[in-house]
Amino acid sequence: MHKFYIMAQDNNKKIAAETEENKQVMPFGKQNYIIVLIGLAFIILGFVLMIGGGSSDPDVFNEKMFDFQHITLAPILVLAGFVVEIVAIFWKRNK
Repeated sequence: MHKFYIMAQDNNKKIAAETEENKQVMPFGKQNYIIVLIGLAFIILGFVLMIGGGSSDPDVFNEKMFDFQHITLAPILVLAGFVVEIVAIFWKRNK
C-alpha cells in the first residue's frame, strides 16, 4: 500500500509541474501597450501635420505646402512613430 501512495504522490507532482508549464503567458505587458500608444500618437501627429497647404482654387499655387512642417517635420514624426512601434514589439518586460 505504501508503494502505491508514493506513486500517487509522484503522479500528482508531475501533473502539477505540467500544469505550471502549460500556463499561458501574455507576450506583451503593460509597458509594451503604453509604448505602442506613444508610437501611434507620433504617427497620427505626423499625418495630421501633413494635412494642409493646398488651395481651394486649382488655378492658384500655394507655397505653404513646401514649408518645413509638411516636407521635413511630419515625415520624421511618422518614421519615428514606426521606430517606436518596433521598440514596443521587442521591449522585454521586467519579471
